[in-house]
Parts: sequence; C-alpha cells; structure tokens
Amino acid sequence: MKKYFVHDKGICESSDIGEDTCIWAFSHVLPGAKIGTGCNICDHVFIENDVIIGDRVTIKNGVQIWDGIRIGNDVFIGPNVTFTNDKFPRSKQLPERFLRTVVEDGASIGANATILPGLRIGSKAMVGAGAVVTQNVPPHAIVTGNPARINGYVHAAKRDGVIDSRTYLEQDRREPSLLGVGNCKVWSLPRFRDLRGDLVPVEFELGLPFVPCRQFFVFGVSGHKVRGEHAHKSCKQFLIALNGALSVVVDDCNHACQLRLDNPNIGLYIPAGIWATQYEFSQDAILAVYASERYDPDDYIRSYDEYKEYIAKNKS
Repeated sequence: MKKYFVHDKGICESSDIGEDTCIWAFSHVLPGAKIGTGCNICDHVFIENDVIIGDRVTIKNGVQIWDGIRIGNDVFIGPNVTFTNDKFPRSKQLPERFLRTVVEDGASIGANATILPGLRIGSKAMVGAGAVVTQNVPPHAIVTGNPARINGYVHAAKRDGVIDSRTYLEQDRREPSLLGVGNCKVWSLPRFRDLRGDLVPVEFELGLPFVPCRQFFVFGVSGHKVRGEHAHKSCKQFLIALNGALSVVVDDCNHACQLRLDNPNIGLYIPAGIWATQYEFSQDAILAVYASERYDPDDYIRSYDEYKEYIAKNKS
C-alpha cells in the first residue's frame, strides 16, 4: 500500500516517493524523479526524470522542475517559479547533458522568480518574488531585483540584528565591545582633530588586538558585489573603513550580526573561526584589513557547509 498521496487527477509515474508526500491535481511526476518524505507538490506542477527533491519540500502551483535540478530539504518554492536548464535552447536540439541547478537546504524562492541554469542557491537563502537570478546566491543571502542583487542576510537580520557603528562612537567606549558573535569586538580608535584635519593613529602593539604581519586594502568594489564569504582557521583580522562605508556580517553558526563600518576610528576585530562577509560597499569605500598571518590558501574555509562541519568538529 502506498504511503504517499496522489490526487485522482494527478499523474505520478515514479515509485521513488517518500512517506507522507502529497501530489495534488493536474501535477505530473515522470518515472525517474525522486521525491523525499513529507513533501507537498501542489496543483499544476511538472517534475521531469533527472530530478532529486529532498524532504519536507513545498512546491506551489505552476512550477516546472526540469532535468538536472536538485532540491535540498525544507525548501520552499513559490507559485510560478521558473527554472531553466539550458543556456542555449533550440527546438529539437538537446545538449549532451543539462546543466545542474542546486537549491540547498532551507532556501526559499518567491513567486515568479526565474532561476538561470547551472546555479546554486545557498542554504537558507531568500530569493525575492520576481527576482531574476543570474549568479550563485550565497548561503543566507536575501536577493531581489532583475538581475538579482544581495540586499541583506537572513541570519543577521533575524538572529541578532544590524548594528550601526555610531552607537559605539556616541558611547565613547574606551574598551573594546563584544558583538555577541564569537569573540568579535568593535574597537573605538583614538581620533585627534584640529584645524589641519583629523588623525587616527594605529599602534600595532597597543592599539590592535594582535601585531599584524600583513595589510591589504579593498576598494573599487561595485555596490552590488560581495567580498569575503569565508572563514580562517588561524588568521585573525582587524577591519577599518578608511573611506566611505560598507557592511560586515559575522557569523559563528550560533549567532550572527551585521555592522556598518563608516568611520575610520571604528575597527572590527574578527578572530579565527568566524565566517565573515562584506557587502553594500559605497562607491568611495576603502577597506583596510590588518592580518595576523601571512597569506596561506590552506587557512581559508570557503564553503559554508564546510565551515559548519569545521565548527561542529572543533566543538566536540
């Protein structure tokens, strides 16, 4: 006896359907498709053969899931979302293989969004209604528009909020302040002002939480571009916006927050083992980064899934 439900006006040719999944009227699932447990496949959904869908997925009305698409667990796909799998479609001319599009666990895609082929929608990302996604979407990112651009991060906005650096200036803090994300701290650097202009000294052995052995500058970043999106195993960093402004999201898997750096006498200390992302650069932004270690590509963790595994392993 089947442990899943198919409406009498639905067609399900696959036998690889998980328990408690519902397939509603006028939907059609081809024989090669694999669908997990507890899914809700609403009316007028078409699912092709080379498709794998995880557990507890909701696919609303009017969606087509084509060959090559992989959908993780707990994903929400809104009504009339359009997936594609061929960059250069021609009638009666099929590619050797269709491009693979991956929607990772917990992501949500709003109504009428269009997803170009071969992309990855990161875990718990949020794609806004009507967005046209032309590039990979990072984990937790909120993207909207055509073409879709990042305008926020779900985990920072919902878990711990957005912090304005002016909060620290107004309180005239002499001691560094914990952000509540790992051991990340906001430092208020001394600023001297007179008729000739302003001066902010940085004393390596006194004014910073470590003695840097490397420094680099990030500038000329378009407003919709994203930097960072990685963690370090050993390297510690100290960030200062020398000019303009940018937003920094820090995340330790349990807590996250976003800090707006827009003043050269505010610094952000990011210890090793913190996932960090920089975005919302103003056109004139210049970011100075002091690093505790020399450049080592093996020190980087560039996948958020790998980062979560790294944190779990080092906590045990």
